[in-house]
Amino acid sequence: MDALQLVGLVAASAAVAGLARRTPVPAPLLLVAAGLAASYVPGVPDYTLDPHIILPLILPPLLYTAAVDSSYLDLRANIRPVALLSVGYVLFATVAVGWLAYVLVPDLPLTAALVLGAVVAPPDAVAATAIARKLGLPNRITTILQGESLVNDATAITAFKVALAAAVGEGVSWAGGLGEFALAAIGGVGVGLVLMVPIHWLRLRIGEALLQNTLSLLIPFIAYAAAEEVGASGVLAVVVVGLFLGHRNYQVDFATRLQEEAVWKMVAFVLESAVFALIGLQLPYVVQGLGRYGIGEAIGYALGVFVAVVVVRYVWVYPATFLPRLSERIRKREPGVDWRAPLIVGWAGMRGVVSLAIAFSIPVMTDGVEFPARNLVLFLTFTTVIGTLVVQGLTLPPLIRLLKLPGRDTYQETLAEAQAQSEASRAAEERLDALLADERNALPQPLSDRLRTVLERRRNAVWERLGAVNEVTGETADDTYRRLSRAMIEAEREVFVRLRDERRIDDEMLRTLLRRLDLEEAAAYREESA
Repeated sequence: MDALQLVGLVAASAAVAGLARRTPVPAPLLLVAAGLAASYVPGVPDYTLDPHIILPLILPPLLYTAAVDSSYLDLRANIRPVALLSVGYVLFATVAVGWLAYVLVPDLPLTAALVLGAVVAPPDAVAATAIARKLGLPNRITTILQGESLVNDATAITAFKVALAAAVGEGVSWAGGLGEFALAAIGGVGVGLVLMVPIHWLRLRIGEALLQNTLSLLIPFIAYAAAEEVGASGVLAVVVVGLFLGHRNYQVDFATRLQEEAVWKMVAFVLESAVFALIGLQLPYVVQGLGRYGIGEAIGYALGVFVAVVVVRYVWVYPATFLPRLSERIRKREPGVDWRAPLIVGWAGMRGVVSLAIAFSIPVMTDGVEFPARNLVLFLTFTTVIGTLVVQGLTLPPLIRLLKLPGRDTYQETLAEAQAQSEASRAAEERLDALLADERNALPQPLSDRLRTVLERRRNAVWERLGAVNEVTGETADDTYRRLSRAMIEAEREVFVRLRDERRIDDEMLRTLLRRLDLEEAAAYREESA
């Protein structure tokens, strides 16, 4: 892939993702559909997934941004269901789907079938949680899905390595496989624990936001490469570092946080858009490689594997949800659950680019030993990814609406936010009184009153969102305040630009003045952009 092709891929996928924001169709589905359509357009270059690019260069930043945005406390509170899905389910799916594929496909060796099982075992890290958040699923379900997607890639990659070694005749034993899995898991977590504290220390010592964000862009690659270098799981190392830094993000300065949020949103948007488009673009490649398998025969096997993937997830999810609750200790510690929650969790098992990247990393030949039915495994992986994204992705939103799961209680969340802001404002007011009592901090009355006014504004803003709305506009008082504030800022901005055009101020001063307005506007609209 040359530079022009790469630019074209990024530009086209970003345009499709932007279009998806104006439609009810989730962006991953529209991107995959666009990739499928584009793959047969004359003149579109061949885009073949390279696992040497996807796994070390694209997977780490996607995992890192997901981990930073995750709640360490919520994940810790839901560690049991997350572990059952991210580790237990992936291993179960590897064996169960692999065995069913072995039964379904004639002449497919069991070792090759287990490789297929490991490849299609991990659900995607992006699609399900994006849909869950957009539809306002209960926070616990969203946390479980997100926690699963953070760790399951590590489990699947390790299971894949063990199954691949067996498939090419390297004589891997069960003990050896378990040992490799333990090394990957413990080593990955260990590398993450070793790196997270010095990296955070360095972030706090770098005084410039630009340098801090440069380091931030390097962190996932450093963690991934360091773990892989010692034979551990780079995925787990990235997740551990990301969770720690996200939990401690309040300790860096505000400028770093503002820049970092914007930078990582852009990086995640570009990478997610490109990888989902790449999935669709693989169709000609995998179809051409079928070889002795006819397309009709291969489609029949694909339907069987797709059904197996869907059914096996439910075979695991329902017992894993309800059997542990036979324990009184678990029932007391965890909230109650009915049949609808595992139904959603089971149906949210869409596969994604990691499965395809792992499949493409299967070598054609190792030490003179050819991997059996490699092209069929690629085809079955591709159809499983497409099938789950299209079938489950399109039906998940109406299924959630049909089941009428209780969504997020926005009133209670706003009430909790208002109470927290009131408590913080009282502390800030006490701090201000103590500071103003010191003659070294003496301020003219208008300035000290301004500090109190700003504090009072922050305290009242959230409460106003709970109050009555304007009968004409439907806005709360806080909405109206922020709209008028933006109009005033826009008027100032127009004057500054006019003064620059009249050469009464220079461009450097214009940038300074505009940045000040930008920060005020960002503060005024922080709730809207959250």
